Order: sequence, then structure tokens, then C-alpha cells
Amino acid sequence: MRWQKIKQQVLPVVVLLTLAGCATSSPETAKTASEPTPAQAAPAAGDLNVTSSPATALIESDKPIETKPDVATSNDSDIWARLRKGFTMKPLDSPLVEREARWFANNPEYMQRMMERARLYLYYIADEVEKRGMPMEIALLPAIESAYKPHAYSRARAVGLWQFMPGTGRLYGLKANWWYDGRRDVQASTQAALDYLEKLYNDFDGDWHLALAAYNAGEGKIGRMMKYNERKGKSTEYQHLKLKRETVHYVPKLMAMVSIVADPAKYGVQLASIPDEPYFTRVETGSQIDLGVVAKLVDVSIDDLHNINPGYTRWATDPNGPHHLLVPADKKDALIAGLSNLPEEERVQWLHHVVKRGDNLHEIARRYGVTVPVVRTANNLRSNLLRSGQDLLIPISARPLKPEVIRTAYRASTSRAVHGEPVIHRVRRGDTLSSIARRYNVVVGQLAKWNLMQMSDVLRLGQKLKIWTGGAPTASIEVSTPNG
Repeated sequence: MRWQKIKQQVLPVVVLLTLAGCATSSPETAKTASEPTPAQAAPAAGDLNVTSSPATALIESDKPIETKPDVATSNDSDIWARLRKGFTMKPLDSPLVEREARWFANNPEYMQRMMERARLYLYYIADEVEKRGMPMEIALLPAIESAYKPHAYSRARAVGLWQFMPGTGRLYGLKANWWYDGRRDVQASTQAALDYLEKLYNDFDGDWHLALAAYNAGEGKIGRMMKYNERKGKSTEYQHLKLKRETVHYVPKLMAMVSIVADPAKYGVQLASIPDEPYFTRVETGSQIDLGVVAKLVDVSIDDLHNINPGYTRWATDPNGPHHLLVPADKKDALIAGLSNLPEEERVQWLHHVVKRGDNLHEIARRYGVTVPVVRTANNLRSNLLRSGQDLLIPISARPLKPEVIRTAYRASTSRAVHGEPVIHRVRRGDTLSSIARRYNVVVGQLAKWNLMQMSDVLRLGQKLKIWTGGAPTASIEVSTPNG
């Protein structure tokens, strides 16, 4: 399956009837500031203004949405047909299910964006759910958690497709450091989420509604509410528990999405066809690799590559592993061939910029011929604020640099060394004496002596090292290869 072909095939979810979008945003939303959840945005049940016909009982709109004549339709061989065959979860007896389904159906633009993202991940998730014998409804859970946004980040610090909190991520083996966050990794987070859901399913005696509620609110909270209902002589089923608004709407949202996928015609919706075949494949790289370098090797945009490798938060893989990347399935052979011919010193290509008073991200990005988002991603910056003395990594692989830009950066980074003054290097995560020595083209033993260190000494984050590169510094001073 070719990259461009997929983009052409996967068209938006649209509404066949005349619908309109309410002012809304994504379900991940209750957690992120960008888009509010359906539960937040939709009016209360008593405020719904609906028609008398069940087939068209949808929230009225201010502006009609016209049906697009060239929309791709769902068929028996796409991913939706596979999902339908695996739907085994018992229905949820709650009026909120229909209300949430109407909300989704009434917001075609929101659905369109979500399905465009889902095409990248849905085959892999469905495949893993099926391997475990779990209900296929679970494959739609990221629609509710993150709207299939791989970079989703909540105010509560939950991240990724499955919105893992830091503690839960660690509990389920998701590694996180300066280079890499397993909670964002498509494969690692999916395995962890399914492990967690299976555990909850067993804890709550095979009740998926309670297990899902516990995934959202925590098993302790759900357990306490069940005991409270027992003491009051009330039912302990999910829909009868006293829970916060987000959790009350959580399972109905999922079951609403399931209802739409199961019978899109009922809601006047056509699902864009997503092939039931792998979108990406995994390639072992052997050592650290720059995502920009890989994008050029396989002729894929850096943004598309980063969307299927969101776990790598610094524009490159972790020098200490994992040493693998996901690439579009039809690019596997090209990447393997490219890596076999790629010199080690060209695997990672970065410039270093030390922030000076008056610097700002826009000026720095312009100076090096890259974009502000590139600099922010490479340095895991959540805002455009900088501090004096901050060491920024500039991935020159991300955008082609003009020769004069390289020469200017080279002169700036080597001017002190040419005059006999040391270059000051601040130790970052992953640095070792050997990697620093390679970066500046000096002998590791000499580097240790210059800084009154033993070869076995442990480096500290932020530690300043003096490095005399001599009168003939090489390009390795500014085009670094942090493989330590």
C-alpha cells in the first residue's frame, strides 16, 4: 500500500442528511485545552431540539452540511467490517448512548479529522485486540481517550493515544526519559493499555462496562462506589454508580461510537473506507537514528513519520534504545537498503545553539533554516519561552539548510576554539565521555584530563566540560552525532 494512495483513498466521514456541526472538539478534550469533549459541548438532554422522526432525530444546525459526491464508502473488506464482526460487548442500558451518538453524527468535521488520524493506527490496534480475544469495541477506545491523537497531552499529564498517566505508565512497563516516552509509542502504549484493560476486566468479574469505567476513573474509585451502592441496597452496575460527570459519559461515548460503526446508515453517516491491512511496519535500526534522515531515505514527510513514531520526543531515537522505527509498510525495503549504505556519522545531524539574551525561537529557527515546531519538538519545549544559557538542539536533517547557513553556524561555533579558548559543553541525558569526545573530534583520555576526571567518573546532567579543539576544529563541532 503506497503512502500517497492511502492519502487519496481515505476521505472524510460525512453526513448524508443535512446536518450541522455544533461548536465542539475532541473527546480527548476534557483533558486537553484544544477541543472540548462531546460531554462538555453537547447540550443537556432537556435542551436538545430534535425532529419527530427517529431517523432524523439530530440536533438542529445553523448551516447545512452537503453530501460530498466523491466520498469513499465502507465495504465488506475494510477495517469497519472486521470491527463489526468482533463486537461482543453487551449493550449499555442508558439514554446517554443515543445522545452521544447524535453528537458524533452532528459533528462531521470532528469525525472527519478523527478518522483521518485513525487510519494510521486502527489496523494495528484491531489486530492486537483480536489476538487477545478481546471485544473489538476496545479498538475504538482511543477515539474516546484521545480522538486518535498520538501527541495528545492532558492537563492531568496523561499522554498518547491511550492517555496514560506517568505512574500507570511506569506500572505497565512504559519507559520514559529525555529522548523517549513509551506512553506515546503506538505499539508499546497499545500493549500496555490492553494489559491494563484485561486486568481490570478480571478484577471486575468479567464486566466490561465496569472495567472501562475503572480505566477512566481508577479501580479504587469504582470499587468504593460499588460498595457504597451495596450498603444502600442498590445495583452495582456501571450506570447506577454515583460517579463524576466525565466517567458517567465515558462508557456511553464508547458505545455511541460502536453504534455508529455498527450501523452508520441509522445515523445518516458514511464511514470513509480504511483498508484492513497494515499501515506501518517496524524496522530495527541497530543504533540511534535521526527521524529527519530516515524521512529523506524513504521519501516521507517528517511530520508523517513523526505521527507514527510519537514516542521519540527529540526528533531522534533514544541512543540507549529502543533501536527501531515504524515506517509506512511499503517503505520497509527502502529504509533497510538506505540504512545499510548510511555512514555512522550521518545517522544523526544536529547543530547546537546556546541561547543568548534577546534570542527567541522564531529568530533561532529562521537563522538555521528550520521551523519553530521543529525546534520545539527536538527540545521537548511546551512553550516558546527560552532562558539564557539554554542549550538547544537544531536538527538540520529536518529541513535543507543553505550552504551559507552551515558556514555561518560553523564559524559561530568554532570561533572561540580557533582563538585558543575552550568550548564549553553542558552534559545532557545520554552523554558519555566517549560520545562527547567523538562529537568534538578529540581523544577521550585528553578530555578527561582537561576536566580533572577519571575515565570511570559518572557525568552529571548540566555539568560543564572544557574542550580544547585546537587550531583546526572539524565540522563535528556543530554537526553532532549524539550516540552516547
